[in-house]
Amino acid sequence: MKNISTFRTFNGTLSVHDHDSAVTGTVMRFAVYVPPQAETGPVPVLWYLSGLTCNWSNVMEKGNLQQAAARHGVIVVAPDTSPRGESVPDDEAYDLGQGAGFYLTATQEPWAKHFAMDRYITDELPDIIAEHFPADMSRQGIFGHSMGGHGALTLHLKHPGTYRSCSAFAPIVAPMRVPWGIKAFTAYLGGDRSGWAQYDACELVRKKASDAHILIDQGLADTFLEDQLKPELFETACVDAGQQLTLRRQAGYDHSYYFIATFMDDHIAHHARALG
Repeated sequence: MKNISTFRTFNGTLSVHDHDSAVTGTVMRFAVYVPPQAETGPVPVLWYLSGLTCNWSNVMEKGNLQQAAARHGVIVVAPDTSPRGESVPDDEAYDLGQGAGFYLTATQEPWAKHFAMDRYITDELPDIIAEHFPADMSRQGIFGHSMGGHGALTLHLKHPGTYRSCSAFAPIVAPMRVPWGIKAFTAYLGGDRSGWAQYDACELVRKKASDAHILIDQGLADTFLEDQLKPELFETACVDAGQQLTLRRQAGYDHSYYFIATFMDDHIAHHARALG
């Protein structure tokens, strides 16, 4: 692991790192905020998954994250949204290829060699965090924005024992039924939709609800609300499955980091309560 930069902020430390990933076959970059409470012992870990076109810097620079994490005493890990590099396939569109990993394991060429962001986050990066940071890996939560909200919901529902708490900002909840998801799933997974359901939060919660109380914030001025996000589909699926859900519809808020920063403290507090 190579340290790229380190910053002191809110009496904690934000650091950015590169490492060689065996899962993606590329160099991967991630950021970690360690709060001041970690000076006296391990603290809970929150995984923040970013949306399309983003990387670690978006939430760390614009999400009002460090102040909230310092207040509540949690480590926050921000991975990248995809593998990157000259050898990694890409697409001219913003919603496919580099920056658009969709937190799945691709099975189709040319993506299959490198695109396995779900396994990178669940199987590889946690070992690095456990080795190098004062992290209590028995207390982990996960949250994210948009495509990252999709990732947070699906990884929580597939690994509820690992990610004991979950929340999301404006998540893609039904990728099998919206243009972003259909495009990405067709490219990464192929045309056989039977393999898509394992990456769809609505389908996963219907199969098995978790014991967590999921929090979602959705801006009502979000231009992607009706065509791409459709939170009401997840709301219905949770009711049918008996999943605890608080879906807050926020008037006047859009899809931006101004929206995320406004409610960041609420989300980190939600996780801190659940993780003790």
